[in-house]
Amino acid sequence: MEFRFGNGAILLPPVHITIIAIIILFFLVRWSKQLETRRFTVFFYFLISTFNTPIYSQSTTKGVFELWIPAGFMVVFFYLFRSERNHPSKMKASILGFSIALYQLILQYVG
Repeated sequence: MEFRFGNGAILLPPVHITIIAIIILFFLVRWSKQLETRRFTVFFYFLISTFNTPIYSQSTTKGVFELWIPAGFMVVFFYLFRSERNHPSKMKASILGFSIALYQLILQYVG
């Protein structure tokens, strides 16, 4: 979506991505209210869980092949699994971040 104003323009993401972002923010705010202290950590767990990184790269005649994994989710999951300060809302936020990481992986391989 593009709105032109003279020499400038405001570019907005597609409608479906905007709706998904609003739903994600709604869930994160709702889950952060369930914590008694340090409510902002839910957002950090979500953001860290969305991180993907390549673990293998090979150059072929058709281009470069890279194998990507959601490393951020794995780090957060093992941290929460071993931590005594585990809270269900933190795990929910990390799973939501994992779903975004999977979406990014699909776009990486298909798109």
